[in-house]
Amino acid sequence: MLASAALLASMLSALPAMGVGLRPSADAWLWSGNGAIRGITIGPIESVRHPDRGYGSRAYERALDEAKSAGATWVSLTPFGRVSDLTPEGISMSFEAPFEENRKNVLRAIEQAHERGLRVMLVPHLWVESLEWRALIDPGTDDGWVAWAAAYRDFLLAWADVAREGNVELLSIGVELRSWVTTPRVELMKPIIADVRARYHGLLTYSANWDDAEATLVWDAVDLIGINGFYPLADKDGAKLDELVKGGDRVADGLTRLASEVRKPIVLTEIGYTTRPDPAIRPWEWPEALEGVKVDEAAQADAYKALIGPLLGSKAVAGFFVWRYYADPDDVSQEAAWGFSPRGKLAEVVLRDAFNAHFEVEGSYLTGGFAGKHRARTPWRYGWESSPPLFE
Repeated sequence: MLASAALLASMLSALPAMGVGLRPSADAWLWSGNGAIRGITIGPIESVRHPDRGYGSRAYERALDEAKSAGATWVSLTPFGRVSDLTPEGISMSFEAPFEENRKNVLRAIEQAHERGLRVMLVPHLWVESLEWRALIDPGTDDGWVAWAAAYRDFLLAWADVAREGNVELLSIGVELRSWVTTPRVELMKPIIADVRARYHGLLTYSANWDDAEATLVWDAVDLIGINGFYPLADKDGAKLDELVKGGDRVADGLTRLASEVRKPIVLTEIGYTTRPDPAIRPWEWPEALEGVKVDEAAQADAYKALIGPLLGSKAVAGFFVWRYYADPDDVSQEAAWGFSPRGKLAEVVLRDAFNAHFEVEGSYLTGGFAGKHRARTPWRYGWESSPPLFE
């Protein structure tokens, strides 16, 4: 009996690699046998002045080792394509290096993660050269949208092929594409998702912005609800930890409602707070846009505590990915000291505690009997209450 259970668990975890298509439902996550996601995003080194420090390098291996040491079980990789502005006619597949070089390095990066027992989410991003938000992309006309959809299809399928070749466990089909997937234009996205499924047979998600997830219209076509969760936890500066925790409870309650309505689990494809006073008030503010900032590790750590605690206690949340570490952990040129990275800060202590705590989703409807390896983890030291059962 035990041998049969072990064999079944092994077969379930191998489904994506075996090329077996998964239905876009909560069952897809259950049958994947992946358990809870304890994830860290590892960003590329975004400068040609830093060779041999990006994905696939020896430096990146150190980043993976640090992630695993912290208790991570997943990493997220974020290759980019470039568009010129918010009315793009196409997508450049080269970012800092030619596409074929990036492709090779990302495949090697996936392999290096798998060698360490880490699962991988691949999240192809769009970089807008005008530094405007990708969520506002609008080609302007029906013909423009058709051309844009064709360009995006080519971009996404190129990375879906990488995901298939690298046996990636989870692929995001887009990031913060509000003007597309919360509008009737979504009908141009649905065939692209079908084309991705024909090429790649692992799990699919989409990375919605935190404030438009309920309006997103692709949840029926993917396996997990994905949200970039830069949630504000209070509405005024100077909020104390107990106020922030109430904000975290509100976030968890909202996620439970959404998961119950869609009847699929949620993965927070990005969470994070900057290292400055009151980071949980306007967490979407980009570090490079701020000046004269005081570094405040305690405030960042409190924001992490307030958000993560309720997530651990939610049966709706399959896990989360922290935004972000970098492919060379020693390269400090990628972000200001007050940036998002928790590495070497008080927030990293909170993160380590969370990764080594029990996730309520383990042992719930999501994972059946195949997630036992984390059941011995310790309780979350900051305390949380278990949420009621989902999908009763």
